[in-house]
Amino acid sequence: MRRAVTVTITTSAVLAGGLFTGQAYAAPPAPSITAQGGFVMNNGTGTTLFGKAADTRRSTGSTTKIMTAKVVLAQRGLNLDAKVTIDKAYSDYIVSKNASSARLIVGDKVTVRQLLYGLMLPSGCDAAYALADKFGTGTTRAARVKSFIGKMNTEARNLGMRNTHFDSFDGISNGSNYSTPRDLTKLASSAMKNPTFRTVVATKSTKQKVTTRTGGYRYMSWNNTNKLLSTYSGAIGVKTGSGPQAKYCLVFAATRGGKTVIGAVLASSSEANRATDVKKLLDYGFAR
Repeated sequence: MRRAVTVTITTSAVLAGGLFTGQAYAAPPAPSITAQGGFVMNNGTGTTLFGKAADTRRSTGSTTKIMTAKVVLAQRGLNLDAKVTIDKAYSDYIVSKNASSARLIVGDKVTVRQLLYGLMLPSGCDAAYALADKFGTGTTRAARVKSFIGKMNTEARNLGMRNTHFDSFDGISNGSNYSTPRDLTKLASSAMKNPTFRTVVATKSTKQKVTTRTGGYRYMSWNNTNKLLSTYSGAIGVKTGSGPQAKYCLVFAATRGGKTVIGAVLASSSEANRATDVKKLLDYGFAR
């Protein structure tokens, strides 16, 4: 009798242990998102955690500026403190396109580092233009911009972004500016290896001292359009995007407990739905 009881208890313990183990490692159900495309991966291992139309080409809006920044930061012998004089062409461009702006003032001398903040926080298309003009090659501004966009596409090919093409330095498409959630995640994962990029995209707001045309100075204040930094614990970036075709996009990353989850959503129907989609995907990514 004593032996039988022992066997019964042992069997029950095994069954209970199996049940608890199953509960502990059961994968959560995949979330439903309103965005037309989405992708999430474990940034440490490269493991895909979620995909929805992950390889469907879509307009990317200002998430394009991730590549703009990456190309700048990849320049050989880059001096982040080199100064760039703000040209009237940059402000004229903003007006003509009704584009998002860092409110750069003609004649001011702004460092490359400051232009990166103006590019990634308020999503300044004027900052993007200034950087493309500075780091493209050619004897005319048009040639330099074309050269810079060429560098963006070369980098995309080097990263294996097979469903991506850039036709602008800021995401204001000229008809063939597109990417996918998977490709943008791949881009962001690579860009986040650069410490300057990581610092910039994790910054909620900044106040920068720039030199004026007359040799004085003024302060420029920029707030990050990525509200995830303030609303999701562990958020570390990366970049918002929006537009008539792109709708609402976000390339995102967050770190918790030593694990970094990174991904992208394209074509959410509203800013609120974009935020909900991303939080669902991050929660799911960490639960996996």
